[in-house]
Amino acid sequence: MELEELLRAMDRTAANLEKLERVWEQAKPFIPTAPQLGSDTRYDSLKAAWADLLPGLPPIDGWTITDPLPAIEDMGQAFLDYLEIGVPPTDVHAAGDKPGADIAAYRYRLDRARRRAARDRLKKLVSTIDAAIPLAMGGATQDSLERLENEHTREIETATREIARLLGEGAESIDRWWDLHRHMRFSQGQDWHDITTFDWPTVRAGIEAKALGDSDPLPVPDIDLGHAASGNLTGAATLALPWERLDDDGFERLVYDLLRDIPEHQNVEWLMQTRAPDRGRDLSMERVLHDGSGGVRTERVIVQAKHWRSRSVNPTAIMETIAAGKHWSPPLVRAVVLITSGRFTADAVSLAERHNSEGSAPHVELWPESKLETLLAQRPHIAAAHCLK
Repeated sequence: MELEELLRAMDRTAANLEKLERVWEQAKPFIPTAPQLGSDTRYDSLKAAWADLLPGLPPIDGWTITDPLPAIEDMGQAFLDYLEIGVPPTDVHAAGDKPGADIAAYRYRLDRARRRAARDRLKKLVSTIDAAIPLAMGGATQDSLERLENEHTREIETATREIARLLGEGAESIDRWWDLHRHMRFSQGQDWHDITTFDWPTVRAGIEAKALGDSDPLPVPDIDLGHAASGNLTGAATLALPWERLDDDGFERLVYDLLRDIPEHQNVEWLMQTRAPDRGRDLSMERVLHDGSGGVRTERVIVQAKHWRSRSVNPTAIMETIAAGKHWSPPLVRAVVLITSGRFTADAVSLAERHNSEGSAPHVELWPESKLETLLAQRPHIAAAHCLK
C-alpha cells in the first residue's frame, strides 16, 4: 500500500473516532449510576448513532471497537437486582465505563500505528533537511537582510510540509514549530541563521520524540530470556560499542541522556547550536559537589561532544573548549568537559594536564570512548535506547 493511501485511511479513521467520542460525551450523562427504570429516546438515538459509526473504525492489529452502547434500562434493572442481593454492582459500573475505555484503547492503537507508518519516512526527511540547511544559507551573514530563495530552501520547505502531513496534529505541539515556519516565510539570511541556531535543532528533537513514543518497544529477539540465561552461554561480555551507528546529532543526544542520568548532574540543557567547523551544540549543567562535613555546592559545567572516529582530538580542540567555557560566563564556568567517541592525542592530554596544574579556570576534563563505554556499561538502558546494544 502507498504511504499516502494509508495516511488518508488513518485521517478518516481519526475523524470517525472523533465523531464516536462526541456521541459518547452526549450519551455518558444518561448512563445510570444507581437503580432506575426505563430508557430515554434521546439516548436511544445516540445508541443508534454509535452503531452507525463503528464500521468506520477498521481493525488495528486485529482489534477494533465492536460492542454497542449499553442498554440503560438493563443497567438500571441490574442495579436493582444487585441491591436486593446485597452485592456491589461492580460489573454494572464496568459496563458503563467500557465505551470510554474502548475509545481510549482505539486511539492509543491508532496513534501507535501512525508512528509506525511514518517513522522511516521521517528519518529520511530529517536527514534531507540536515544536509540542505548549510547549502541553503550559502555565505549569508548573520545580519543579512537578503532574501534567500534557491533549490535548497525549497527542498527544506517541501520536507517540512511533508513532516507536518506525517505527524498530523502532533506537529503543531512541537516547540518552535511555528518559529521555524515564520522564519522560512521571511527567508532572509538572518532568518536562516535563526533556523540553524534555534528553530531546527529544537524541531528536530521534537520530530524524533514524536516518531518513537515512550510505549514503543526496542526490538528484541524472540526468545525466553530465563531459559536462555540458564543455558550454556559462550563468549564474554564486551564494553565496545558500535559508535558508527550514530551520526553527530545522535551522539550529542546520547551524551545528553547520559549526563542527565548521573545523580550529581542537574539542569542539563542544550546551549546554542553552532555551525563552526567540527563544533556541535554545547551543553550546560550544574554539578552537585558534597564534602565530608556535609556541605554542598554546585558548579556550572560546559560540555562539548565530538563524534570523531577518523581522527583523535587534538590540542586545538582543547583550546577551543577552554575558550567556549569562558564564552558562556556568567555565571562562572568552573569546568569544561570534552567528550568524544574516539581518543585524544598525547599532546591534547598534556595540554589539558598542564592547564589544570596551573589552576586556571575552567578545569578541563577529557572523556574518551573508554570512559563513555564504562559509563554506558553501567547504564545499558541508555545504550540500548540509542541503538548501541
